[in-house]
Amino acid sequence: MATRVIEKISAASARAHTKKPNKKSSFPSGILRAALAVLLISLVAQVYQAIRPPPPKICGSPNGPHITAPRIKLRDGRHLAYQEHGVPKDAAKNKIISILGFDSCKLDEVVAKTLSPDIVEDLGIYIVSFDRPGYGESDPDPNLTVKSLALDIEELADKLELGSKFYIIGYSLGGQITWGCLKYIPHRLAGAALLAPAVNYWWPGLPANLSNEAFNQLKIQDQWTYLIAHYTPWLTHWWNTQKWFPSSSLIAESLDNLSPQDIQLISKLADRETYQAQIRQQGVYETVHRDLNFIFHNWEFSPLELENPFPNNEGSVHLWQGDEDLIVATKLQPYIAEKLPWIHYHELQGAGHMFPYADGMSDIIIKSLLHGK
Repeated sequence: MATRVIEKISAASARAHTKKPNKKSSFPSGILRAALAVLLISLVAQVYQAIRPPPPKICGSPNGPHITAPRIKLRDGRHLAYQEHGVPKDAAKNKIISILGFDSCKLDEVVAKTLSPDIVEDLGIYIVSFDRPGYGESDPDPNLTVKSLALDIEELADKLELGSKFYIIGYSLGGQITWGCLKYIPHRLAGAALLAPAVNYWWPGLPANLSNEAFNQLKIQDQWTYLIAHYTPWLTHWWNTQKWFPSSSLIAESLDNLSPQDIQLISKLADRETYQAQIRQQGVYETVHRDLNFIFHNWEFSPLELENPFPNNEGSVHLWQGDEDLIVATKLQPYIAEKLPWIHYHELQGAGHMFPYADGMSDIIIKSLLHGK
């Protein structure tokens, strides 16, 4: 006879056995992964849009600015806009190409604006200024190099029939570009003047201690701006358009960059208001942002390696620098001039970056250039 076994189960145990298992409340893993992927793609897209410069507004294109200035067509199909000053070209005794600086256009030509009329007539001065690629009404150059810009200048001279030789005057960034002309087209030059030329802190041949000292005197925001332009140029557009940190003080036109003399001279730029909108009209990247990358990229040569372009004294090269310039590295100019003994170095006491606007200064610069003193 089978024995009946009765198992006693407590109430708590019964509840435990009969309790329904909890349902998982977490999001389905497939949907979660898809949501994270969408978020990541969105983030990457935003980053890409932030660092990717917008396309330029090409002059003469359907949505671009109008063409109002004379232009030449270059070897690669680009156009270069220019402005003529002084005596008529055919009557000129001395022909000069003016290379302008950062955030400037052909209408900013300082020497022609401030040169005495008597000097212009007596010496037969003809000056042509031009919009550098991307500025004003000149087409951008996506393949811009120091050499390509020197060749643009040579081609401008040929298209305007300036003759086998001509003078160049470069102001600020234009002065830095003049080093490229001395390197790549010295056979075309009758003489050159560099006015407060911009300096690349990474040029080979500059002593590290001197270069670092000059660099450390910059504002922190400009140190970051120049480091980015040198090491990660693809971030230059993002850095100078983001709103979290201060970026280039030059682009912001900070008055802190002006010396006492500059403040006195700034009223001479009053007419700039009439054409300032033209300067960056093709976009900030094609102008001031590309300039930063140009100044501080790894150059294909160092100015300190240049040879005398006038070994027989048939011409001269002059470097002018104000000792109170707060924009370019004043400390480095004397060293560069010392390493290039054929340079005529002129240091101006109490002068800032805008010294060419001072009364009578353009007359002195022109006479020194043409007479080799």
